[in-house]
Amino acid sequence: MDTPANDNHTSPAQRALDTLAHNTQDTAALDTLAQCDVLVPVPDDATDADAADPSAVALPVLEQPGGQPVVPVFTSELEMAGLLPYVSRYRLVPLGALAAQWPTDDLSLTIDAGSSHPLTLTSEGVRTLLARP
Repeated sequence: MDTPANDNHTSPAQRALDTLAHNTQDTAALDTLAQCDVLVPVPDDATDADAADPSAVALPVLEQPGGQPVVPVFTSELEMAGLLPYVSRYRLVPLGALAAQWPTDDLSLTIDAGSSHPLTLTSEGVRTLLARP
């Protein structure tokens, strides 16, 4: 059961994900999520120069069961460590800006996979629901 004290430790992005778990059409929650920063793990094969380049973000792509490619992002270091404890580097990126440049292929986005409030969107869903100018 959530208490006001627990809400103080929950980020706006996590609260938005909780809301979307019950109502995927909640536009206020989608807007909140799009305005939040997310942690994007830096792939192991990315160079230090690539990892520090502010004009580009190397997307870590994992394969879901069935072969569907997905990019995992996280709302906190704790959420990231729960699923990817071996990740040593990440970039903090505005989710709306990331979504605005999302590829048009079949690359999905999953936010806080493995948590109590995960959200996975198709490529089209990322661009139409989260992209912000």
